[in-house]
Parts: sequence; structure tokens; C-alpha cells
Amino acid sequence: MSESLHTHAPHEEAAHVAAEPPAHKHSLSQWVAIFTALLATIGAVVSYQGTHLMNEVLLAKNEAVLEKAKATDQWNYYQAISTKEHLMQLAVDLTPQNQAGPYQKEIIKYTGQKKTVQAEARQLEQLSTAANMRSEQLNKPHNDMAIAMIFLQIAISLASITALTGRVWLFGMAMLSALGGVGLWLVALGMS
Repeated sequence: MSESLHTHAPHEEAAHVAAEPPAHKHSLSQWVAIFTALLATIGAVVSYQGTHLMNEVLLAKNEAVLEKAKATDQWNYYQAISTKEHLMQLAVDLTPQNQAGPYQKEIIKYTGQKKTVQAEARQLEQLSTAANMRSEQLNKPHNDMAIAMIFLQIAISLASITALTGRVWLFGMAMLSALGGVGLWLVALGMS
């Protein structure tokens, strides 16, 4: 029996090697898949943080509205006391001098009450203003996170198109968009 040695022509060997990429190299599709998975993970974190931040914005805004309503109630009470004080002053003016004593005591009482109520109303207005400012300060990083999420979603879309078309330049654009999104996210974290 004769044994024969089977050899391939050089061009067949080159075609066979080209068809099988080395184990240590990854194809573009594999890089896109890894990139997309990482972006989806970062996007989930950004989305959670943005939602949490929006809740904080809304809580601060609700606090501002509540304090403003309390301040309005105090100002209404102040007006009621002022009206009573004016009625007592009218009573003093219309009553003989020797009978005006009780009305004058009421005027003194109402004058003291007005000062207390006015101070409370101003304090409540300051609390409302402070809560409004806190809401506005929290809203800026929330907006940055929302824009960061848009950039991350664009990056995922570009990466998906890259996987379909094999266009490396699209993958580069996806990376730029992702960097923009991550950058805005980091800016938002620094502000919150």
C-alpha cells in the first residue's frame, strides 16, 4: 500500500487561512456587540439617575408651592386683622372719647398680631423661594442627563447600523456620540 501525502496549492492555503480569523482577533460585529452592551448598561444607570433627580426636582417644586400657599394664607390672615384694626379705628372715631378705651385696646392687640403674622408670611415666602431655587438647581443636571441619554441612544443606533453595514466610520461616529453622552453624564453628576 502506498501512502500519499496530500498537499494544497499555495492559493488554497491562503484562502483557508483568510476564512478563519485567528482566535485572538475579534471581528467588528463582536466589538459592536460589546460596545452596545456597555452603552445599554450605562444608559440604564443614566436613566435611573435622571428619574431619581426628576423626582427630587418635583419634590422641591411641590414644597415651593406648598410654602407659597401657606404664605398666601398668612397674608390673607394679615388682611383680615388689618380690616378688624381699621374697623376698631372707625369705632374709636365714631365713639365718644370716654367710651373708646376698649376699641383702642383691640387696635393695640391687632397691631401686635399683624407684626407676627407679617413676619410668618415673609418667612414662608423665603422658604418657597429657597425651594424654587433648589428645584431649578436640580433641574439643570437632570436636563444634562436627559441629553446624555439621547447621545447614548444615538450611539446605540449607530452601532446597530454598523453591525448591519460593516462601515467602520459609523462605529467611530457611535463612539463619538457615546463619549458625548458619557461626558454630559459626568458633568451632571458633578453638579448634582
